[in-house]
Amino acid sequence: MAARLPTRAWQRLSADDGAKGHRWYDWAWITIPGPGCRWLLIRRSRRTGELACYRCYAPHPVPLAALVKVAGLSWTTQENFQAGKGLAGLDEHQVRHWTPRYLWVTLAMLALAFLSVTAAAEHAQPPPPQMIP
Repeated sequence: MAARLPTRAWQRLSADDGAKGHRWYDWAWITIPGPGCRWLLIRRSRRTGELACYRCYAPHPVPLAALVKVAGLSWTTQENFQAGKGLAGLDEHQVRHWTPRYLWVTLAMLALAFLSVTAAAEHAQPPPPQMIP
């Protein structure tokens, strides 16, 4: 489908700031029939031409830039899950029933929230005078 899109269908937009600045990609979207507003959002790498697709839904029409911004948040979400696994043991449960799994995930997410708030508060404080900022 992406190969059949005309050149004018692609728009160059930033998916958000990355570690090295804005992450620029070419984006196109195709309307999918169904209730509400549904789209196939296609991201094309400017360097390699690699494609990534997102199936999107909204109850009302939204601009392409809004969908691109949400798609750019997927990296942040993945990083948060990795932090939950590494810092709070989110993936360290061996339970076979819903209730213990629910309790484990709840406690792990609570621990991750505590660590996140503590880290943010620590970074908000200026360093002691004898330390390099």
